[in-house]
Amino acid sequence: MDSWGRQPCWLHPHMGTITVDGRVPQAYMLALQHVVVTLDGDPGWRQWWRDSGVASCELGIVAENHLDHLRPSADIRQVRGKIRANFTCAAPAAAGRRPAELFPLAVREVTGMFEVIREAIGLGDLPPVPPLPDLPEHPGELEVTRRPLPPDTDEVEQQGYLTLTQIQEFFGDDPAPHRP
Repeated sequence: MDSWGRQPCWLHPHMGTITVDGRVPQAYMLALQHVVVTLDGDPGWRQWWRDSGVASCELGIVAENHLDHLRPSADIRQVRGKIRANFTCAAPAAAGRRPAELFPLAVREVTGMFEVIREAIGLGDLPPVPPLPDLPEHPGELEVTRRPLPPDTDEVEQQGYLTLTQIQEFFGDDPAPHRP
């Protein structure tokens, strides 16, 4: 059961962030997860995913709050009968912002990820995004995997994004999240 008290259907989010100072862009991560949980429970999105013929999707979202984010990195693979899709995204400056203020950005980011997945596995057009319900008053602790910048930060800062290898390995064989 997720922190919203719902059983996941087909979509299993893994939230992560690259950190310099150990801080997590909490409001944005909460907004992203709220969008994902909403899509997971929506009948139109469930049917759209059923049409893929794949049981489930593990969606890894890594917010890069220090990097320039010149381009996103994505890794999409079919592993043990499910799609494993890891993406990076730029974390907005969210100081003092509430998650609900970040919903429009989170919707664009998540639907953009699904557009890439759709093209990669040959699905039809994305269904419409349902209205987002209000956040639960106490959504529970958001599990976010945190990783420091890779040791050679000069190279990462010059390229402005995580490499494909780095995004493939982000959640790695140790998918246990680290709590903030």
